[in-house]
Amino acid sequence: MLKKIKVKQLRLGMFIQELCGSWMASPFWQKSFLLDTQGALDKILKTSITEVVIDTAKGVDVLAEVVVEVPAAPIAEAAIAELESEPEPIADVAVAYKDIVVVSMDDELGRAASIVDNSKKAVFSMFNEARMGNAINAEKAMSLVEDIASSVMRNPGALIGLARLKTADDYTYMHSVAVCALMIALSRQLGLDDEQTREAGLAGLLHDIGKMAVDSSILNKPGKLTDAEFVSVKEHPAAGHKMLLAAEGVSAISLDVCLHHHEKMDGSGYPEGLAGDQISLYAKMGAVCDVYDAITSNRPYKAGWCPAESLSKMSEWSKGHFDEKVFQAFVMSIGIYPVGTLVRLQSGRLGVVVEQQIGKSLMLPKIRVFFSSKSLAYITPELLDLAGPGLQDRIVAREDAKKWDLKDIDRYWLGDAVKPA
Repeated sequence: MLKKIKVKQLRLGMFIQELCGSWMASPFWQKSFLLDTQGALDKILKTSITEVVIDTAKGVDVLAEVVVEVPAAPIAEAAIAELESEPEPIADVAVAYKDIVVVSMDDELGRAASIVDNSKKAVFSMFNEARMGNAINAEKAMSLVEDIASSVMRNPGALIGLARLKTADDYTYMHSVAVCALMIALSRQLGLDDEQTREAGLAGLLHDIGKMAVDSSILNKPGKLTDAEFVSVKEHPAAGHKMLLAAEGVSAISLDVCLHHHEKMDGSGYPEGLAGDQISLYAKMGAVCDVYDAITSNRPYKAGWCPAESLSKMSEWSKGHFDEKVFQAFVMSIGIYPVGTLVRLQSGRLGVVVEQQIGKSLMLPKIRVFFSSKSLAYITPELLDLAGPGLQDRIVAREDAKKWDLKDIDRYWLGDAVKPA
């Protein structure tokens, strides 16, 4: 039997059919699940959710308290109504990031996939509102940031890796999600506090909103832009800044990053040609995160570069383009060999980086090997912990998948947790 109960009536052993609140308020990626740990119960109690629907046929019932029974049929109607209603705000008291428990890549991938999917839809809706001339809702945007931040704190490689797998068609929206996540990871590396980290994440989410003022045929053009088209694209920071000025609750940090994320340290950027210390810390962060995601993503006019290759290219540009301290912190935040990088080991085996290991050398990630460069043949995939005891193999080089005619290498780090669309 399905029953709607108050959150305070929850107890371990109950099967939760549905959390009665916005998906943005939910700390879980599943819609239905068995409440089997105190930690899961505590997470629900910390949210703004006040009611849940339980299924007593699959779990324990409430104690002797008055409950409101709900027939099965109206559940679908309630779900539709929820999708059409305004999302509830997140809890006023957010969990301190230092208190979020770090989990493995396998444990976070499913939850991160749900957050990425929901975030893409929400950003699409928010940006289209901006395209139509409507002011964005900064409070809703911040609740997205909170979801993304929580995932990054649990395991940064999961959501950042998934966000990189965007298609050319959804680039504009997924780019915003990816830059948000990268800004949060970088903020943590730079030692910013929770509030500064949230503001940096929001700035990343909103930094490219001005592209809604650029004709989509220009943004998605597969060939080289004309001079006039390039001028149109270069106007997007100022256009976005104007849009954010019209919104309530948008901080000076988001306004600054939106306007200045294309400035360069040598003064050759736009729109104002700022140089050096004229550029704020947050705008310097935005510049690094924006470029990294752009060059690792598939675009209408080019395929994305390998994550490690992208860092190598960016290091060549860093003196004139990026703040060197910010760039070095960025590398520390995602690893010398980011998740998804194809590498060759001393043994001759090729593998994909699966996970960075917090507190250990950046040269010793977890890798799933699957190909032998000596026999030129696929081998049984095996997960290697390069920091594990007794393992003598090590990374000797990053590799280009095209050189070895390897297809869809991302499946080796995704594993069974998430199936690519």
